[in-house]
Amino acid sequence: MAEKKKNNGNKGRKMKVITINLSWFYILIIGLIIWMLFFQNSDGRANPQKIEWEEVQQMAREGDVQEIDFVRNEFEGKIKVRPDRLQKYESKFGGQVPKKSPHFFFLVSSSFNAEEMFGALNEQLPQESRFKVVIENNDKTWVDVLNWLLWPALLILFWVFMFRGMGKSMGGPAGGGIFGVGKTPGKLVDNKDKNRVTFKDVAGMYGAKEEVMEIVDFLKNPKKYTALGGKIPKGALLVGPPGTGKTLLAKAVAGEADVPFFSISGSDFVEMFVGVGASRVRDLFRQAKEKAPCIVFIDEIDAVGRARSKNGGFTSNDERENTLNQLLTEMDGFDTNSGVIILAATNRADILDKALLRAGRFDRQIHVDLPDLKEREEIFKVHLKGIKLSEDFDVEFLAKHTPGFSGADIANVCNEAALTAARHNKHKVDRQDFLDAVDRIIGGLERKDKIITPEEKKSIAHHEAGHAVVSWLLPNANPLFKVTIVPRGQALGAAWYLPEERQLMTRDQMTDEMCALIGGRVAEEIVNGQPSTGALNDLERLTKMAYSMVCYYGMSERVGTVSFYDSTGSRGYELTRPYSERTAEVMDEEVKRLVQEIHDRTLSLLTEHRQEFLEVAALLLEKEVIFADDLERILGPRAGADSSRNREEEKAAKAQEDAENSSGVNPLHREGTEEHSGEKADKVHEKDAEQ
Repeated sequence: MAEKKKNNGNKGRKMKVITINLSWFYILIIGLIIWMLFFQNSDGRANPQKIEWEEVQQMAREGDVQEIDFVRNEFEGKIKVRPDRLQKYESKFGGQVPKKSPHFFFLVSSSFNAEEMFGALNEQLPQESRFKVVIENNDKTWVDVLNWLLWPALLILFWVFMFRGMGKSMGGPAGGGIFGVGKTPGKLVDNKDKNRVTFKDVAGMYGAKEEVMEIVDFLKNPKKYTALGGKIPKGALLVGPPGTGKTLLAKAVAGEADVPFFSISGSDFVEMFVGVGASRVRDLFRQAKEKAPCIVFIDEIDAVGRARSKNGGFTSNDERENTLNQLLTEMDGFDTNSGVIILAATNRADILDKALLRAGRFDRQIHVDLPDLKEREEIFKVHLKGIKLSEDFDVEFLAKHTPGFSGADIANVCNEAALTAARHNKHKVDRQDFLDAVDRIIGGLERKDKIITPEEKKSIAHHEAGHAVVSWLLPNANPLFKVTIVPRGQALGAAWYLPEERQLMTRDQMTDEMCALIGGRVAEEIVNGQPSTGALNDLERLTKMAYSMVCYYGMSERVGTVSFYDSTGSRGYELTRPYSERTAEVMDEEVKRLVQEIHDRTLSLLTEHRQEFLEVAALLLEKEVIFADDLERILGPRAGADSSRNREEEKAAKAQEDAENSSGVNPLHREGTEEHSGEKADKVHEKDAEQ
């Protein structure tokens, strides 16, 4: 029983794995080689000097020889000189007196009779001058062989291990080293993997999932299509912004189809060695054919699939183009029913080679766009599974306050919210933690300790108040949610919007947005009489929108209903523009005229509402953060919004409900608890960028 108990105690223990650091092995080999090269003979021992038998006899007669070791089967004798006579032969050793023997050696013929010759020589000498004679056969030939083989063996081991490490550092497959650089580094995910991804793990992307479901059906039931004469598609290209879930969707296809899944990045093909990329392509497709039916997924294919240069100039890359050519050949060389489907992902489909996108290679393009409101809600539910939430948590509210967020952004928000709650020692994550996380991701970390002079703070308040008032008074501007003069990231202040998710924009909508952009700069001109450098980001975006209206969208009467937008991306390789110098001048003039009209309109609007604008700025200086309710109290209902009566009724009902629930408890300060969010990426107006 005791033995059984002992075994049960060790049942759950993990065996300790001993790992060997190969770097110490490299150091040992290098040290041994250095010792053999430099220190083996650096202990005072000189190399034995060859002499003739006559010289040996002369040295013996002079009493200089202490001992002679003769190897009978090698016909070689080694001489040890008396220590007090070594100075006599200093010149023979290049001025260095050797400290260890043997000092000389001699070679004789096979007829040499050692006993007779040494005996006769000793009889000629007085007793005190005679030398010791040792005669033997060399039976250690194998030791000498090993000594000769030790040096090349160590050298070979050193180079093998060094090349293995070099091969891994240069992208060679694991265990292959430099001798396996032509092998594909692609990872194989087998269908037996317990952690495989299915469509249940992919939230949103309804249109994309519907298209890839057909690919799954191809792999599961190929005879269903081939029986009717149909051909299984060769490949599909997933196109969309970063973070939208293209890679995840490809993994889900493999998981649903229950087939092996090869994953590789486009940058893994191209290396410093010529021909490695093409070799890796061949090896990848060879393995895929062996595992068919299967899926090969190439992530960031634009790294190897970029359009080939036509002029062979500075933009050409022979190695990358050879790799692309091999990829085109392999994709087009498949048998019709091979059962291998190629999936690729990129966010730069415009720069891909046209030969790669033709029918028979990538038969279809699947667009994976940013999620809409409903899709964001589903994505939030997926990423919130492992997070402890408060009881009154509302996922729909978060989805509404994160327009323009990708799936990766939403995952980051959920993680940042959990970290924020833990930072405040909370046991559950509430809505305010998520809102703070959104603010931090978009605008950066609050920097309340940043030193700002009172004059600068007033200028920032007027700037942000200008943005807020203009966007509030224009019906087509994005709805304002919050204004702050608390520094975040590189911005000294910001106006936060919750934009409508529009697919199209009219001229009026674009001009209203442009007025909201320049509102901060115009406000500074009204109050201070001159602008500051804080409107850098606003002017940059304003100018880009103006050029887009004139050059791309055909919204200029003078330029006409023309567009110089290049959707193919090929114009970047051309040295000439598709319009004349005169047209370019007209474009510039139209952009300046449009921006001036926007400026004058904004100036007129803020001048008309100067008193309200100054009141908003004063409130900003007092609270540092104000919300849409504060603007409505000063400016009235937002232009284009619901009637004031309905909004007042809603506010009254909400206030009554809050009063009933609070039971006399004073509400917290708005800055810390009010619902606040912002818009993702370039839709967030970070106004006062630091200069």
